[in-house]
Amino acid sequence: MPSFVYVLGCAAPGRCLTYVGWTTDVARRLARHNAGTGARTTRGRAWVLLHTEEFETPREAMSREWHLKRDRKFRKALALTVAAKRQGSGRKSQERRISGSRTRLKGTP
Repeated sequence: MPSFVYVLGCAAPGRCLTYVGWTTDVARRLARHNAGTGARTTRGRAWVLLHTEEFETPREAMSREWHLKRDRKFRKALALTVAAKRQGSGRKSQERRISGSRTRLKGTP
């Protein structure tokens, strides 16, 4: 029976949260998380699927889950990639929204 490791993402005020888990049915598990019947730490938030990996056995999936939970750099990169896609094309779109002025945005040269 195939098993999956998944990474969920959620935009919280001022930060991006991630959650790593394993399951045999990713769609059903995501629905449970979003319904508030999943893990306690995921309740009350709207989660999106960021990443999945398929394995032949639950043991392999659990091992990979253990490694992903400790790889904050990987999870942060996933969350930031998704957040950037949601915001559009980045700074240039923000600069265009400033009507008629050449005001520099914070952090721009």
